[in-house]
Amino acid sequence: MSYQYHIPVLLHQSVDGLDIKPNGVYVDLTFGGGGHSREILNRLESGKLIVFDQDADAFENRIDDSRLVFVRHNFKYLQNFLAYLNIDKVDGILGDLGVSSHHFDSAERGFSFRFDGLLDMRMNQKTSKTAAIILNSYSQPDLVTVFRHYGELQNASRLAFEIVKIRETIPFENTAQLRELATRFAPKRDQSKFLAQVFQALRIEVNGEMDVLKSLLSQTTQVIKPGGRLVVISYHSLEDRLVKNFIKTGDCFKTEADKDLFGQSKVPFNSIYRKVIVPDEDEINSNPRARSGKLRIAERNDW
Repeated sequence: MSYQYHIPVLLHQSVDGLDIKPNGVYVDLTFGGGGHSREILNRLESGKLIVFDQDADAFENRIDDSRLVFVRHNFKYLQNFLAYLNIDKVDGILGDLGVSSHHFDSAERGFSFRFDGLLDMRMNQKTSKTAAIILNSYSQPDLVTVFRHYGELQNASRLAFEIVKIRETIPFENTAQLRELATRFAPKRDQSKFLAQVFQALRIEVNGEMDVLKSLLSQTTQVIKPGGRLVVISYHSLEDRLVKNFIKTGDCFKTEADKDLFGQSKVPFNSIYRKVIVPDEDEINSNPRARSGKLRIAERNDW
């Protein structure tokens, strides 16, 4: 069931990156179909695995294993729940930041432009903000910001203008409406990519993904043991840039680490590999959605 739900990307490379100790404590921030979690459990003996996922569908995939604790909440609450579980430090954290294949393939969730469905896009369906609410209530400048920053669209202003104009008479309710409008602004030779960027921008805003990621990264310095590992798989440049900067400088927004009077920098993590790890051709051929995956692995410094 889990592999039908979602095929884990860079499975062995990412779990290898955790450098698992059989009796260690590990966290899988995005349980999904449980693919990465199962591989971690295969390498544990008496250790423990804490998994996070706020989605009700993912909860249905939970694994019956006494070594696993399922936290049905957003991983931005990492420190809070580790404290609740009386866990001070962990040996490694794995985060696969991608949207699961299950979500993209579920028309009723509204994540994909390929299907007709309500403009929802919520990972946690207990929250109130949907893509439709954003399209129908955000000001034109705010819509420009969403599409420009999170979709990296050069014609964000024109798209936002048309959204505000159309919603005066017909509110946005379903993916077909948005797809029809966005297609008018898409380059003919790369229409699918443009539509994916439009839907990505809304999904990120609905779920506050960038703020959640920044919060998570800042918490890792407090909860990962010296010598422990941080392993992150990202799928678009916005996420990867934050992760790359954080590993390099200890700050999501800085590209160079601060130095002391002696020209020495003190950063919380050291990158294990100089270059980002990406799927090979075999993996992409068997799972095309792995194509954009980028894996970064870092080790917590001993200070």
